[in-house]
Amino acid sequence: MTIKEIKSPSKNTWAAKLKRTVTAFLPVDKNRQGKCIRCGACCKLPNPCPFLRTDEQGLCTCAIYPVRPLNCRKYPRTKSEHITTDTCGHSFE
Repeated sequence: MTIKEIKSPSKNTWAAKLKRTVTAFLPVDKNRQGKCIRCGACCKLPNPCPFLRTDEQGLCTCAIYPVRPLNCRKYPRTKSEHITTDTCGHSFE
């Protein structure tokens, strides 16, 4: 892994996951808008989550939703951590 890959988490999902885990205790950016549309894209970074479930309509659900980790609860916490912009229902001003 190069220094450039580490500094660019959007191109390196492992680095992005590590960053989200470390920063999960920080507050969510006040400029975040929208809501989860159950696309499941964030649950597949960098590997599919073992608790991800998909229904007949293709909507995703978390099997441990009430006790899911902070990095899942807060994704995307900031614009720089938002690497699923193409499918996510959240956006930033």
